[in-house]
Amino acid sequence: MRRLRAAALALVLAAGWLPAGCGKAEKSSRGTIGVSVLTLNNPFFKVIADTIAAEAGRHGYAVLTVDPREDAATQHNQVRDFIVKKVSAIVLCPCKSREIGAAIKEANEAGIPVFTADIACLVPDAQVVTHVATDNYQGGRMAGEAMIEALGEAGGKILVLDYKSAESCLLRVKGFKEVIDKHNQDRAGKIVIVAELPCGGSKDKGQQATEDALTRYSDLAGIFAINDPAALGARAALERAGRSGRVKLIGFDGQPEGKQAIRDGKIYADPIQFPDKIGRETVRAIIRYFEGETLPPEILIPTALYRKADALKDLK
Repeated sequence: MRRLRAAALALVLAAGWLPAGCGKAEKSSRGTIGVSVLTLNNPFFKVIADTIAAEAGRHGYAVLTVDPREDAATQHNQVRDFIVKKVSAIVLCPCKSREIGAAIKEANEAGIPVFTADIACLVPDAQVVTHVATDNYQGGRMAGEAMIEALGEAGGKILVLDYKSAESCLLRVKGFKEVIDKHNQDRAGKIVIVAELPCGGSKDKGQQATEDALTRYSDLAGIFAINDPAALGARAALERAGRSGRVKLIGFDGQPEGKQAIRDGKIYADPIQFPDKIGRETVRAIIRYFEGETLPPEILIPTALYRKADALKDLK
């Protein structure tokens, strides 16, 4: 048995690949891809990172995955470390869409191609080969349609839990507002955004922001949260205040916890994302780039609206 295990390990090593661990890169025949995502504590970004590692491994690349834990300065240092290690390519889910520009420029000067996933860089002279992401604007419009559907003819006052440091979330809120504004032009039951509060994209901050809003607005009818963790935090605040039955909640993501909350009737609907597709398309973009193909500035993946009926179908 020991000989069989040793032989199997020898075959893996000969192929030049082992599964990439967080902060660790294995040998490969084609080079190493450095990956720094917003945070590995968020299941969405962990799926992106894990999918990139698996897909890149199939193409002969090693992957060095690191976690900046939502800190822009840490992420900048991670990019510098990638440069020192002379990685073949860098993939970033930026902690901050503007602050990341300086780090990308350093990679540009070192001749290392940079790709962004999910969250874009908003610095025009920082050169990114292509941006692979959910069509967040389209998803935001879906969220607006879901809110209209949930509130019905009565309309009402709503809260938006935003995250203005991330370009992806700015697009979600933009699409959402445009649909709500259009609805209000010709409907009697207006939907009024009474507050936009930062939620940090996290459950704790989403709960705190919602609790603050509930003290000011006793007649709140709906909440749009820019991701599932914030939506789940909002749900916790509603339950704590005894108002969960009166406030319709729209999230964004389609993470397992979010889908479960939709199944249980705690969240009305989510425009769902496909982080595995983002990861795969990012690796494919890297392969296409090294094959000499000119890529478009961005590669967008559509969302799909996920309601309770969809969640119940998943159980069958």
